[in-house]
Amino acid sequence: MDPAPLSTLREDGDPEESSSTPSVFSAAAVPPRPATHHSLHKYAPLDWSAYFDEERPVAIPDTEDVFNVYMAGSEGPVVFCLHGGGYSGLSFALAANQIKGKARVVAMDLRGHGKSTTSDDLDLSIETLTNDVIVVIRTLYGDSPPAIILVGHSMGGSVAVHVAARKAFRNLHGLVVVDVVEGTAMASLIHMQKILLNRAQHFPSIEKAIEWSVKGGPLRNIDSARVSIPSTLKFDESKECYTYRTPLEKTEKYWKGWYEGLSDKFLSCPVQKILLLAGTDRLDRALTIGQMQGKFQMIVVRHTGHAIQEDVPEEFASHILNFISRNKIGPNGVEIPGLIKKWQQ
Repeated sequence: MDPAPLSTLREDGDPEESSSTPSVFSAAAVPPRPATHHSLHKYAPLDWSAYFDEERPVAIPDTEDVFNVYMAGSEGPVVFCLHGGGYSGLSFALAANQIKGKARVVAMDLRGHGKSTTSDDLDLSIETLTNDVIVVIRTLYGDSPPAIILVGHSMGGSVAVHVAARKAFRNLHGLVVVDVVEGTAMASLIHMQKILLNRAQHFPSIEKAIEWSVKGGPLRNIDSARVSIPSTLKFDESKECYTYRTPLEKTEKYWKGWYEGLSDKFLSCPVQKILLLAGTDRLDRALTIGQMQGKFQMIVVRHTGHAIQEDVPEEFASHILNFISRNKIGPNGVEIPGLIKKWQQ
């Protein structure tokens, strides 16, 4: 869960405004927070099973690592989702429910997040995170994976780019990066520790944590918060309260590596690409040139915070399904033009 003051790049910090033009970081770009009530029932947790079909532990051979994944759908290509720092695979729950009728969805709890357990949960280096995703996909699908579209939010967007750049999977057919731009992210890192320190740290109940997440935290969609927030918490026996599962403040040495060189790496990935932004964010020079050259599609999703997939899951899902349909990506790869599969109908 990213810190409260961040309405967009929450694990990256809150850069200072240098332009009068409304941006993704301005108050005008953030939708009003939902009306809140005192009833704890309004913030009661919702179970993942209402959105995903299966929860599966993926044990990595010859290691102590077990990665938790949520799966939905039975037909079409695989939309493999990677969450941001402090979130979990359940960040994609509501969107998965919209996508699973036409494509399969796999949402992974990254190292140090959710229910995944590893020999070193604090090793959030981009190299380790990238290797984790590759080995999970290989463990799930062997040497012949189905067609895959990688979707990554914020920190997970960087991981998705690095996985795609490795060219580890012949059947990778798409890359969707959600609300992360190298220039903005790198400039934001200087603010990160302060923002982490200033967010609410302890909660007497899960319901109170969910309530805070939509009142003063990173989310705008109460239903999504009710599904995703519990998986980002752990119970602290010594303090008799809930706190964050992922101590992001202890991973500072890895932050620069998440975003350095990201734009060039994104542009170099030899697959169809979309950049989804939560507002009129300023692209850095490399991305501006790349967009002018038609190297990727950029979509600005308005009236949302940083967690686009949580705040507006229906719109997010429609962008993913449109991407699949437009590029004619079937369960085994690009389909023959004109051949309409059931999942496309």
